[in-house]
Amino acid sequence: MSPEPNRPGSVRSADEVNPEIRDLLVRTGGWLSADDRAVYEQLVAEWAEAVRAEVAKAA
Repeated sequence: MSPEPNRPGSVRSADEVNPEIRDLLVRTGGWLSADDRAVYEQLVAEWAEAVRAEVAKAA
């Protein structure tokens, strides 16, 4: 389950991204291959962007 590339203005919520991060870690048993690591890093970056957007929206 690869995440879609980030498109400007198209940010999923942290609540949408978080289950994908958890699923990846559960599926791999916490041991990430190079490909899995790249997906993980992309998901975490997307999650962080979503958190920032949610904080800015709340402010």
